Amino acid sequence: MASSKKPASSDLLLSVSDRLHSQLTPGRHVTVALSGGVDSVVLLHLVHRLRREREFSLSAIHVNHQISPHAADWAGFCAALCAKLHVPLAVKTIRVPRRSQAGLEAAARSLRYRAFAELDTDCLLLAHHLDDQAETVLLNLLRGAGVRGAAAMPEVREGEGVRGEGWVIVRPLLDVPRAALAAYAKKHHLAWIEDESNLDAAFTRNYLRHAVLPAIEQRFPAYRQTLARAARHFAEADSLLDELAAIDMASAVREGKLKLALLQEYSPARAKNLLRAYFAAQGMPALDAERLQEWLRQLIQARGDSRVELGVAGLVLRHYRGEAWVEPATPGPAADWQITWRGEHELALPELGGRLLMIPVQGEGLSVAKLGAAPLTLRLRQGGEKLKPDCGRPRKTLKHLLQEAGIPPWQRERLPLLYCGETLVAASGIGVDCAYQAAPGEPGLRLAWVLTYTE
Repeated sequence: MASSKKPASSDLLLSVSDRLHSQLTPGRHVTVALSGGVDSVVLLHLVHRLRREREFSLSAIHVNHQISPHAADWAGFCAALCAKLHVPLAVKTIRVPRRSQAGLEAAARSLRYRAFAELDTDCLLLAHHLDDQAETVLLNLLRGAGVRGAAAMPEVREGEGVRGEGWVIVRPLLDVPRAALAAYAKKHHLAWIEDESNLDAAFTRNYLRHAVLPAIEQRFPAYRQTLARAARHFAEADSLLDELAAIDMASAVREGKLKLALLQEYSPARAKNLLRAYFAAQGMPALDAERLQEWLRQLIQARGDSRVELGVAGLVLRHYRGEAWVEPATPGPAADWQITWRGEHELALPELGGRLLMIPVQGEGLSVAKLGAAPLTLRLRQGGEKLKPDCGRPRKTLKHLLQEAGIPPWQRERLPLLYCGETLVAASGIGVDCAYQAAPGEPGLRLAWVLTYTE
């Protein structure tokens, strides 16, 4: 990565060329996100100039948010500019919900990046500049963000697009002030559009830009560079926290399950850092500080078979016997659930969260010959059931057998039980009742209950 030294306006082309040295190579496809504002117009102009020297493919993308009444005109402006430069342009039209819980700006950003993810490109260039970075740092701090939020926007990060690995998002102008971009645009007689919403102080960022930061600049004229430097410090700290989390994850997580003994040994700060990494690895959204603290408290205080169930965004964190793991939050089946089994070797049971397999075997499992005496049904536990999977030991309650097998309580409630008439003959993970077991050399069936979320 190039030096973070602020480039002068006259050195802007050299600075961008230096920062994009590894991206603007022969055969690579580079795409500029073009809003039509001065910053993205300047970025497109700079990269277009560099294309004369290097053999890379250049295109642009414009996202029409349909928020402004001038949105169609902006798309037309971008199309005309790209046609003049002979740069292919993709226009993506999105519909931003006006009453999004996350706010209009956040909703628009989320949909915009979703459109970016559909690009077939190697590198996406964004025109965020030094002023944007300073505003983002201050805005995130005022919102109570942690180290990652205070790190603001990275210059380079991996993208999630159709190209998969190797697809990157780069912000080559992060150390360039807005004034330098405007000066470049005027020097090269570039036209751009002005988004009238940038003057609307109802948006928090605009309020900071027009009401707060000018006052700060009077006392701290170098605030842009100072806040950007602070963001780099925070980014380094965040990187170290990620490295520590990776070390802790390697020790504390096995097959997707978090061992609480190690979590309990760590300091609160280290334990929360591990939880954040674990939740992210399981696809959970980031938790706010209060909720994370409460979840940590409940996990640390959990004992034995105590039941802990904490849910968010369609996922639930559960605890059992010193381990915690994440599962999809699905509604429980009806207490009187049952279906008839007609000899299928596989039954998909989404209402129970899994698939029941009946695997043909010889001399073990469930005796096929002994199943014709009465109708065969699959049911759920009602309480009081008994089973004798070991012919040399007494019959035991199903509850006791489930506990011995270490099957968590919430999974016991969804475990399909096989009945022949009114007799319980088999439970997956527990075994087959002695009276229904296949004799040596006799055709049998082995029951296997496969939870869908573990596949």
